Amino acid sequence: MNVFRVLSVVLVLSLGLQALPAAAMQSASPAPDTASGDPTYTIQNPPAYAMIGDLVIARPLLIAATAIGAVLFVVALPFAALGGNVKETGKALVVDPGRAAFVRCLGCTTEGDASQP
Repeated sequence: MNVFRVLSVVLVLSLGLQALPAAAMQSASPAPDTASGDPTYTIQNPPAYAMIGDLVIARPLLIAATAIGAVLFVVALPFAALGGNVKETGKALVVDPGRAAFVRCLGCTTEGDASQP
């Protein structure tokens, strides 16, 4: 029992110390809207209810849309190959929903990387 307590204290302390650099970088940022310092990234500051709604409703739907789009892409692949637009079909059915599900910040309405069209 004593070994379990020591191990849990070490685990809690090590995880707590790992969060310190992130907190230090957050407090040292020049302004909240340009926190990254890189002009190619647009930083949004969504409210908490937008983050919760995005986490509970939008992300699961976008992940499902990505999976369904992948299945539809496989079904549509022969027709897209005949039409010569395989790349566009894959982007519309798989890449765009996947990017919205996994690249976009939590609660943001646009992607964080402004360099992508």
